Amino acid sequence: MTERNIAIEAAERHAVEDQGVEIVERKGIGHPDSICDGIAESVSRVLSNLYLDRVGKVLHYNTDETQLVAGESAPGFGGGEIVEPIYVLIVGRATRSYEGQTLPVDVTAISAARDYLNEHIPELEFGSDIVVDTRLGEGSGDLQDVFGEEGAEVPMSNDTSFGVGHAPLTETEEIVLTVERDLNGPYAADNPELGPDVKVMGKREDDQIDITVAAAMVDAHIDDLDDYDAAVERVRAHVADVASGLTDRRVHVDVNTADDYDEGSIYLTVTGTSAEMGDDGSVGRGNRANGLITPNRPMSMEATSGKNPVNHIGKIYNLLSTDIAEAVVSEVDGIRDLQVRLLSQIGRPIDEPHIADTKVVTEPGVDLADIEPEIRAIVDDRLANVTDVTRRVIDGELSTF
Repeated sequence: MTERNIAIEAAERHAVEDQGVEIVERKGIGHPDSICDGIAESVSRVLSNLYLDRVGKVLHYNTDETQLVAGESAPGFGGGEIVEPIYVLIVGRATRSYEGQTLPVDVTAISAARDYLNEHIPELEFGSDIVVDTRLGEGSGDLQDVFGEEGAEVPMSNDTSFGVGHAPLTETEEIVLTVERDLNGPYAADNPELGPDVKVMGKREDDQIDITVAAAMVDAHIDDLDDYDAAVERVRAHVADVASGLTDRRVHVDVNTADDYDEGSIYLTVTGTSAEMGDDGSVGRGNRANGLITPNRPMSMEATSGKNPVNHIGKIYNLLSTDIAEAVVSEVDGIRDLQVRLLSQIGRPIDEPHIADTKVVTEPGVDLADIEPEIRAIVDDRLANVTDVTRRVIDGELSTF
């Protein structure tokens, strides 16, 4: 039986929910950074399936350096136009041939990007509003060797790196996450004037929660300034309603605070994303693996989206640490706040981290020693089944941003 290096200790801090100030952010699916994350991860999954279909296993690749160069637009009430298209470059490494078989890497990548954009940002006309290109080089021979050990039941880590996760979400985290998903889900379906570039910032001071929303409006569905103002107010009222249903704390909501009606400066777009008018994007600059940006928590600087799901620690350990934290909090009573950090060593089996560090804030009256065996068992079990993360990522069951 594998003896894993698991450390469990009390966190020497207050639970984030009990701290005086908390800041939480989420960049919506139409934000330039999220567009890059979404394309990179879509390409990643499609390449994995290409390799599985053609050669029976996932070969070495990474698409986590994808970049977006903003375009230029001329929005106007009733509908404007794109003047200069958005440019996306899918950057990374990919295996182009295997045992004499040539693999259609670039065509597959561009097709995946087109399908992703058509589904999630339909206002963007592929090929005219947005242009996608690829620059996928061959991978490092050394890393390919680490990646492709024949006969290994558990892959070897591709890097010495770490991932972090936490649970449960605070009320502010839950509000920020739910608000964006709701605005870009049921709300947008009934309100086509709202574009997918929705950014939500939450700030809690003691028991006062302030939510600031940046919501790109689509000009074709806005007749005039009064119509725009009404659309903004609908978003504000809806966000306030959603947030109030998730907390008993006081909630205040602001939407598009940079607007200047007197100057005619408003957040009006042609396609619903700021990428059309000067905002560039990169993979890994936005949401972490749990969908949030949380400066009150430890965070990894790794880009989760686009990395290979077989042995790339920057992806696997961020997703796994989040999964472990959520499982422990769900199954073990008496935990107020839990943080998991997983550290790898290059060339070491991914189910044997260099350290699995778990920091726990217990509920009042709960002794960590009493629940430590349960925590340890769950951490060990999740590590033993780490390859489940790979399958779930390839199947699209796990979101990376």
